[in-house]
Amino acid sequence: MTHNLSEVEYQTSELYETDFYAWTVEQAKFLRNEDWNNLDISNLAEEIESLGKQDRRELKNRLRVLIGHLLKWEFQANKRSNSWSNTIDEQRFQILGLLQESPSLKPYLPDAISEVYKYALKLAIGETSLSKETFPQECPYSLEQILDFEFLPGE
Repeated sequence: MTHNLSEVEYQTSELYETDFYAWTVEQAKFLRNEDWNNLDISNLAEEIESLGKQDRRELKNRLRVLIGHLLKWEFQANKRSNSWSNTIDEQRFQILGLLQESPSLKPYLPDAISEVYKYALKLAIGETSLSKETFPQECPYSLEQILDFEFLPGE
């Protein structure tokens, strides 16, 4: 009886579906031992792509929160708090850390800002109870301002 997949390949592929952590440990062992024949190539490729997408999602989420808080800071000045400024600083710190770890994300920033602005706007509207008309329909902050630890709009 002939099988298309070797017994190890079948077990590895099944392990991916049933115990992801054990699969990652096994794949790391195969890589370290240069055991190329037993690697689960298709699932490894999928997971590596997923890691890159995860960094982009994290960048977009942090930009959304950061821009949302910049909008709140500017358009609801009477309710400014240390909590808001701390969130602004933390998001900037985390974004800069992401960019240091993955510099190839930098060219993606302008598009990411455009993509997340509507969600940042929704966050600001939801947390301030101000009307949508209060806020600009396009991001009023430059990339440099968004990432500048000294920039707080309306000051």
